[in-house]
Amino acid sequence: MQKDFALSRKLQALREKTVLGNSPRYGRSRFVAIFLGVDGGGTKTTCVVGNEDSLLATATAGGSNVVRLGEEQARKSLHEAIHRACEAARIELSAVQRISVGMAGAGRPQIGDVVRRMVAEIFPGNVLIAGDMVIALEAAFGEGPGIVAISDEGSAHWIGRSAVVAVMKAHDEGSGSSLFKVISQAWDVTTLGDLVRAANATPAPNFAELFAPILAAAEAGDLSARTVLTQAGAELAGLAKTVISRIFEETPDVRVAMSGGVFRNSALVRQVFYNSLRSEYPSAAVASTMVEPVKGALEIARRGHVRG
Repeated sequence: MQKDFALSRKLQALREKTVLGNSPRYGRSRFVAIFLGVDGGGTKTTCVVGNEDSLLATATAGGSNVVRLGEEQARKSLHEAIHRACEAARIELSAVQRISVGMAGAGRPQIGDVVRRMVAEIFPGNVLIAGDMVIALEAAFGEGPGIVAISDEGSAHWIGRSAVVAVMKAHDEGSGSSLFKVISQAWDVTTLGDLVRAANATPAPNFAELFAPILAAAEAGDLSARTVLTQAGAELAGLAKTVISRIFEETPDVRVAMSGGVFRNSALVRQVFYNSLRSEYPSAAVASTMVEPVKGALEIARRGHVRG
């Protein structure tokens, strides 16, 4: 009888370890609900595992934007991110109660249904789908109102394209641009003619990949690169100002948050965005910390529904 009791205790401990992980926060609980939040971006997919009040693990994989990358790549990255997160949290996917996925365009039924079907291939449980802005707003403000400026792959694309335009404009004006060296090394071109052909190729080049070398040049003191990033910060601030003027004109202390890779990696873009926005709306409460949209996806999974 004593041996049976000991064996039963060992099995129970093993079951709790499988379902609950190794966190000491679980204490004596016999069951804690496990949730997954996923942020599917164009270049990176992030998945977090959490219980009802704690974040247990994070994992990443390649991009999973269905529109840009196609279903095959999106499926591969989504599955990898989910499996890696579960492995990092030391839980089985079958122990997960609910998954929430946020992705650009996923608010549209034709995209959302594709994403839900791909997740359902490895997880038969409850899957919630939302757009990327929805999970960003959830992470930043929860139930309250506010604005999230997202500097995603589109912003990086804008920066890369603007740099190419700046090089061509400088040439037309009879002057050179230090950005030509930055771009030519990234795209492996040697002449301006090569650059023009690359920029106008079909399919279109990946302008977003120029962001990293432009950022490096700006941080090294390149004035042309800093000018492009300054323009990007002003453009992003302009978008936020438009939203404030249309929706929050009567809320001078509107909360504003920043999210996305361009903001995260460029202090100059953040500074210009902040200064430009506050110059016109001095009472706006601009957060200094970056929003992590994947945490909004996790919160939606915990709650069990997407806010209307």
